[in-house]
Amino acid sequence: MNLTADRTANVTRKTAETNIRVALNLDGTGQAKLASGIGFLDHMLDQIARHGLIDLDIACEGDLHIDGHHTVEDIGITLGQAFAQAIGDKKGIRRYGHAYVPLDEALSRVVVDFSGRPGLHMEVKFTSGSLGSLDTQLIYEFFQGFVNHALCTLHIDNLKGVNAHHQCETIFKAFARAVRAALEFDPRSAGVIPSTKGSL
Repeated sequence: MNLTADRTANVTRKTAETNIRVALNLDGTGQAKLASGIGFLDHMLDQIARHGLIDLDIACEGDLHIDGHHTVEDIGITLGQAFAQAIGDKKGIRRYGHAYVPLDEALSRVVVDFSGRPGLHMEVKFTSGSLGSLDTQLIYEFFQGFVNHALCTLHIDNLKGVNAHHQCETIFKAFARAVRAALEFDPRSAGVIPSTKGSL
């Protein structure tokens, strides 16, 4: 285990649709500077930073005059790339994490495995089609982009919920808590890849 490891990343991604910069520190204090152009998405990204204890700086210029799809998906992609870069060889991490998070009537469960294999399994029935200017369909696209590039398996289940804001917020808070648990160093597995294969 190397507690002095620099688990930071800086990633930029520029296409004809978006121009994104992500900087993060997995061993931060939960500080966030966010400018996605979509207010509710910034609110959710702030949950990742605060509850994951990740310092997160995200700036995006996207084609919001069309809609939010490219912005939301591409931020997920770029954030996933930054995670992969910051995690490194995965020696000593716990690998798996899970969390249940309630918010009033809503309850969500998120389970993550930094397995090296991308997979998203999401069971969420939002009670509203939009949250501010964010189309709730795009939450799936955000996490699909993330898992494809962070190379993790992610299960997201909203178990209860009437208010769509509460549903979404419990998802992002549970995601943050699960990721935080999975990426913690395990003192009993110092320097060891958490897999019988010897690589992830």
